[in-house]
Formats: sequence, C-alpha cells, structure tokens
Amino acid sequence: MTDRTPTLRARGLCKVYRTGEVDVHALRSLDLVLETGELVVLLGPSGSGKSTLLNILGGLDTATSGEAWFLDHELSSLDEHVGFVFQFYNLIPSLTALENVALVTEIARNPMAPDEALALVGLGARMHHFPAQLSGGEQQRVAIARAIAKRPDLLLCDEPTGALDSQTGLLVLEAIERIHDELGTSTVLITHNAVIADLADRVLVMGDGRIHEERRNSQRRPAREITW
Repeated sequence: MTDRTPTLRARGLCKVYRTGEVDVHALRSLDLVLETGELVVLLGPSGSGKSTLLNILGGLDTATSGEAWFLDHELSSLDEHVGFVFQFYNLIPSLTALENVALVTEIARNPMAPDEALALVGLGARMHHFPAQLSGGEQQRVAIARAIAKRPDLLLCDEPTGALDSQTGLLVLEAIERIHDELGTSTVLITHNAVIADLADRVLVMGDGRIHEERRNSQRRPAREITW
C-alpha cells in the first residue's frame, strides 16, 4: 500500500442517546483517519460504540456533535461512496441473488454488472437461486456483492461473520479480502473476534465510546490461514 491519502476523516464524534432521564454516551469525542486502500479491523466488546461509529460513517445515523468527511465532502445519509454489510443479510426473499444485487446497480451512477459482483464473491454459479436456496454464508456473500456492486470507495462491514460458523465465516472473510485487494476499496470491519484482526493493515480497539488502542500489523495474514 503506497497511497496514504486519507479517504475518511472523523473529528470529535460524539453520540448521546437519551433513555428516560439518563444520557447514554455511545461515542465520546472520537477521532479517526482511514487511509486510501486500507483494511482496518475494529475490535471491542458489546456496547463499546463500534456499531454506532460505523452507522455514522455509513450515513445511517447522525452524530450528536463532531464531523465526518469522505475525501473533500461531508458524509451524508445514504452516501453513494459507501457500501454497508450487516451481520444479518437483509436480502429480499422473493428475488434471486442476481435480482437482489441488481436493486443497487439500477440506482448507482457507475455500477458493475450484478453477475460480475456475484462472481467476485464466488457465487457466479448461484446467481439464479433464491435466498432460501442458499446457505447462510452464501447469503452473506450476496449481501457483500450487493454492497460492492455500486463500486464504493469505502466498505463498512458490521460483524459480517457474527451469525456464521467458523468455516463459513472464513469464506466470507475471503470474499471481503478479495474485494479489498482487487478493487482497492478502503474497508472497515467490525468484529468481536480478536483473531480476525490478523487480516488487517491496522487494528483499532474501542471501549467506552473511544479508541483506546491502535496498532499496525507488520504483514496482513491471509483469510485462509485464520482459524478460530
């Protein structure tokens, strides 16, 4: 990785939820820089603020205060430069894998062909199957294909292996790894599984709404070599 241009910058992000008379601080003045083409793994226990951060970066939520910038513009809701992969697949049951991906390509400015996106995640032979005919890992890879079909510059993955067994989860990680390497997409991956951190260029550890540890891996470990 030679290009160190910041793709994304967040400064002073705070998120406060009010529950009755109690204020819950999900993010506390958090700063973050993501470099172009970087793969970052975000670790932390439940309640540390990981998903809140990703939702704000993905335009699915707004910060109480602070700002987030993608290249030279402020991130907004449904930002066209961002692709999002959730723990649960959110596929439409009545549509085939190809049709689920095509929903995104029909509204994107410069999409790849839906069959090309499915081929990138290893599902070229399964494109005409419905979600009920696919395994959990295959459904998650359809969700990844849907996210990357609009050619996002930034891919955000919120616990993409959380609902999967380890063998299936590794296939999903391999798909994310391939997308990152072949398309040069900047990628942030949330996980509670510390072993997955070996996949990253950089690891951020969150707790109590803050990033309290940062480290770089001297070398990324291929997904196929990770076990848990």
